[in-house]
Amino acid sequence: MSSLPPWLTQLLPIVILLGAIGLVLSRLPRVELGHTDAFRRRRFFNWFPLGLTYAFLYMGRYNLNVATSAMGQQTSNADFATIFFWGTLTYGVAFLINGPLTDKLGGRFTILLSAAGSAAANVAMGGVVYAVLKNGWVPPGGVVAWLAFLYSVNMYFQSFGAVSIVKVNASWFHVRERGQLGGVFGILISLGLYFAFDWCRFIADAAPVWWVFFVPAGMLVAFLVLDSFVIRDTPSQTGHPDFDTQDASSGDTGPAPSVPELFKKLLSNRVILIILGVEFCSGFLRNAVMQWYPKYAKAVGEGGAFVASNWGMLSCVAGILGGMFAGVISDRIFDSRRGPVSTVLYAGLLLGAVGAVFLIGTPGAGWSVVFMSLCVIGVHGMLSGTATMDFGGKKNAGVVVGIIDGAVYAGTAIHALVYGRILPTGDAMKDPANWRPWPLAMLPLAVVGLVLASRVWNAKPQPKAAPLPVGDVVPGAVPGGSSRTGTNG
Repeated sequence: MSSLPPWLTQLLPIVILLGAIGLVLSRLPRVELGHTDAFRRRRFFNWFPLGLTYAFLYMGRYNLNVATSAMGQQTSNADFATIFFWGTLTYGVAFLINGPLTDKLGGRFTILLSAAGSAAANVAMGGVVYAVLKNGWVPPGGVVAWLAFLYSVNMYFQSFGAVSIVKVNASWFHVRERGQLGGVFGILISLGLYFAFDWCRFIADAAPVWWVFFVPAGMLVAFLVLDSFVIRDTPSQTGHPDFDTQDASSGDTGPAPSVPELFKKLLSNRVILIILGVEFCSGFLRNAVMQWYPKYAKAVGEGGAFVASNWGMLSCVAGILGGMFAGVISDRIFDSRRGPVSTVLYAGLLLGAVGAVFLIGTPGAGWSVVFMSLCVIGVHGMLSGTATMDFGGKKNAGVVVGIIDGAVYAGTAIHALVYGRILPTGDAMKDPANWRPWPLAMLPLAVVGLVLASRVWNAKPQPKAAPLPVGDVVPGAVPGGSSRTGTNG
């Protein structure tokens, strides 16, 4: 393998792992829901390009980390935190607008809008970096302010991505199939991280840094064209019959409530509120691991260590394993409940954070956070990628994923503020001991997330036995359906 080019050396384990997972899944007993082979084939050609578009959106989102590192003295860690904070804050707030918009306009339209807007914003960021580094341009207000603004524009359009993928898939997958779909969601996130960290690093090493923005933009344009031809919102738009997905919209034939009414009902629902809390913690922890380990390793002189030099590949492998573990276990062992597997994975997050505290300054710290990547992507796939479909249903998937993913990025924004203040700068960055606040700050979030996840152990949506009058809500249920709720046991 050492004679292979570096990019292929890192890609090969991912391809082998995906092949092994595909083989295992093909051997599992099929969930029989009456789907024809023709329907399954058409569904694959619907979700696969949709999912790859989402992965390349990730590349066009987290390329900022590689770009700011490659810009040298032009941007510091604190500058990265500032740019990232404004972008993630925009991302989180945008869900309040884009969730309802996606329910109204359809996921196909909004994934096209997301790809087009993100591509344009990445071209603009690349243009600013080109002008600054190549031509010595000094932008009014400084390069950080310009990148923060353009990254915020990028993140507004990016926020359509997760909402769109959940909205489209909600009409194509039954509740009993969605655990494995959540695992696939984790795989797509993981591939996006691999593209963002490893591919973008290869680009930065081989070409001027502005190509770190231009290449993802080109990929998004290519998938924009492809998606316009193949993605459809519902099976009936492709000549296949629509079917009852048995989620929270099942049996709901009444008119949709207004957006303010729907928000009010969702935010008064116990299950949704707990998932919001869990995913706030997930947003903090995911980015505490994902964004700062590469910068930690580079600062303390471990950039050539195995974990640091293969960070994208290892994060991808960990996320694939975590996502598929969560999905298969949820559907096959826990009767399509998402709470139990999220609780198990949060226990793993707490264990990984404790390990990182004690292993800081050693290679073991890298492996601890790789394990945390496995756990947090599994949780995110289960809750943002799957529970949102379950409890929102086909009707309200956009609003529910908007609220829940908004909580993820509220946690992400708070993480950027916290780490921008507590992490070392200048020469102090070279001493691993000065980075101990990095894993210490993760501990309280891991504890809170574990406790909250355990409180939705038995939560599961139930379709309506009969339509309720408009405005009525079954206790413990989101609008349009009901849910069994309870604590562990």
